[in-house]
Amino acid sequence: MNTMALYLIGDVQGCDSALQRLLDEISFSASRDTLYMLGDLVNRGPESAAVLRRLMAYGGSAQSVLGNHDLHLLAVAYGARKPHRKDTLTGILDAPDRQAMLDWLRWQRMAILENIDGHEVLMIHAGVLPSWTATKTIALASEVESILRSPALGDFLQQMYGDEPNFWSETLTGTARLRVIVNALTRLRFCDADGWMDFVSKEGAGATPPGYWPWFDAPNRQTAGVTVAFGHWSTLGWINRPEVLSLDTGCVWGGCLSALRVGGAKTSVTLRQELIQVKCEQAQKPG
Repeated sequence: MNTMALYLIGDVQGCDSALQRLLDEISFSASRDTLYMLGDLVNRGPESAAVLRRLMAYGGSAQSVLGNHDLHLLAVAYGARKPHRKDTLTGILDAPDRQAMLDWLRWQRMAILENIDGHEVLMIHAGVLPSWTATKTIALASEVESILRSPALGDFLQQMYGDEPNFWSETLTGTARLRVIVNALTRLRFCDADGWMDFVSKEGAGATPPGYWPWFDAPNRQTAGVTVAFGHWSTLGWINRPEVLSLDTGCVWGGCLSALRVGGAKTSVTLRQELIQVKCEQAQKPG
């Protein structure tokens, strides 16, 4: 008899055909299993609407954090951002069920913290700042989630974009505070020991700017005691280190779509893991 399984899945970016093959590979059952999507469900790939409709149909068996491309969709849909020339969001924006898909996105999370077989697993799209604990991350994420679900969404999306401020302070309020939270959770790759963020470099860890670290290597990172799973960084690729799981393996760029089965061994000192990948036939040029 098959037992319940939990899967963490990296950036799909509109590649529904690859997602279907991956779910077939893991014999996913919505009545038994749970998917935790790590953001960037849509854009650049050809089937963004199909991805959202699929996950919506799974009900509570599919949960997601929001990535920068998911927020970009909301910004375009609400008139706060112009479409990028490489966007592939028309299938959603012109769909008769457009509002249902947008509303479903608005009710997804910015960060998820779960206890899996006695191990804390923090799920985000991009990164967390060194001074944030897992509990703090969830609290800050909820501030953004409240805005996304409120009538203030349109105004917030108009002010969401920008690289400043690029550091965290407890004294931040209003739009500046929310922007830092969004940028860390959906855009962060590199920061310094004090949590100042760099948004210029998009290369792998080997191209770390002087004085900075990949956020998961920052000194005194307060989430070091939990397992952090994230996507966003396709040039980083699959990383499986104690308490660091990088799952954006570049599906839309011709790489693989990855699912990590976690848990299922309650007596294990470390979190049990099994990586499953399928090759993505959809290849886009980065940019």
